[in-house]
Amino acid sequence: MTAPPLRNRRLWLAVAAVFALLALPPARAWLEATMTRHMLVQMPLLVGLGFALGHRLPARLRNRLLARAGGPLACLTAASFAATYWMLPRALDAAAASAAADAAKFVTLPLLIGLPTGLAWRALGVIGRGFVWTNLVSMLLFAGWLYIAAPVRVCNSYLLDDQAQAGWWMIRIAAFIFAAWFAALFAGRRRGMMAMRGRRPAAPPRRAGLLPAAMPPFRMQ
Repeated sequence: MTAPPLRNRRLWLAVAAVFALLALPPARAWLEATMTRHMLVQMPLLVGLGFALGHRLPARLRNRLLARAGGPLACLTAASFAATYWMLPRALDAAAASAAADAAKFVTLPLLIGLPTGLAWRALGVIGRGFVWTNLVSMLLFAGWLYIAAPVRVCNSYLLDDQAQAGWWMIRIAAFIFAAWFAALFAGRRRGMMAMRGRRPAAPPRRAGLLPAAMPPFRMQ
């Protein structure tokens, strides 16, 4: 009975350790030196820390927090608005140039995007999770196209070549996410069909004594 609390404690310690590592000045300077590492490494890691906390909370506490937050739809709405803001070039530029904006990023990404999504993930179902993946893929494709097609720098903190490289990586990641999601759906559907075939009712066995005995041959007197 002590295994689940022990696993949760290890998870929380791991989350705290990764968060502290990301907040160290050398790690922040290295990750924020390029647009690709800033948007596609540091920020997803911060979101993932919040998601891990919300997803692995005890069921009773998770359901209580989800109910107080307004349900899965309210959590997804808040996470979508926060994610849309941090996809803007102005927000990324502010985080790279201002210590206050960078601190706000470290707070809002786990708490306003990762944590609400983790709380709502189990209650979303297949359709709700498909909406999350579709929204993520569309945002990555749009932002990637914007960074590639823009003739000028959209972020003053990064060069034009770095901007285009980040855009291409966004498109690659979007294609990978879509392919992995589609493959997971296909594999799940195939497993479901195989399970349905395995549960077909078998033919009822014959029981002795239920069938009529063979009639003796008729003889002429």
